[in-house]
Amino acid sequence: MNKVEYSEIFEKSNQSNEGIFIPFIVAGDPDYDTSLEIAKLLVDNGADALEIGFPFSDPVADGASVQNADIRAFNGGMTIKKCFKFLKELREYTDKPIGLLLYYNLVYKFGIDKFYEKLKNIGVNAVLIADLPPEEADDVMIAATNHNLEQIFIVSQATNNERLKEITKKVGGFIYIASVMGTTGARAEVELNTTELIKRIKEHTTIPTCVGFGISKPEHVKKVLSAGADGAIVGSALINIIADNLDNQDEMFSKIEEYVKIMKKSTRG
Repeated sequence: MNKVEYSEIFEKSNQSNEGIFIPFIVAGDPDYDTSLEIAKLLVDNGADALEIGFPFSDPVADGASVQNADIRAFNGGMTIKKCFKFLKELREYTDKPIGLLLYYNLVYKFGIDKFYEKLKNIGVNAVLIADLPPEEADDVMIAATNHNLEQIFIVSQATNNERLKEITKKVGGFIYIASVMGTTGARAEVELNTTELIKRIKEHTTIPTCVGFGISKPEHVKKVLSAGADGAIVGSALINIIADNLDNQDEMFSKIEEYVKIMKKSTRG
């Protein structure tokens, strides 16, 4: 199946005056088949793009929810080979942008160029390596360029303007804004500094921005969009629904559908 590029969905969202909603799940959580069905539900109920995580044994940027999802995926038998199969089946189901979030050791061990070539052949749009700073990403950037993949980087409140300028020279797709200093996880409120960071980034670049880390409620989405962000990324809150309904798949699917619809609705002006 052909794939829609990030530039297309951001252009469309600008024309329709609504933000982008990107849900995140870990491939294989709680098992392969259920996880794939969840990904399809996300697509069918309002997701503009998907962010898929590869399970990892030491996810330093992730909080307890994602760590537990990684454990469930491993316990369910997920491997790199199965993760690629997951992405292939998902791409056959949808043309919406698919971004991959993972850790550098997985890419390095597989072989950087070989890894990116594999993703290109599957039809993945973008890669975010959570523990790889742009200053050390030359080999990855070469592979991304050679295989026509967007390389996404994270910007936080600690990113000064000089470093931000360097990141904008390399980043593709969109800039991932971390709304909190710390790991991923659902929070009660979006930090005030996040809105200031969004505005500061917008002063330096026209590259689209999406806010993640701690986004869990419709009001969070509305807040970051009103501050100038182009989209919102939601992971832990969605993963918590999975974790809370492991013994009732029908209830899990129903709650995911409802949650995604509500979150997508909150992106509309």
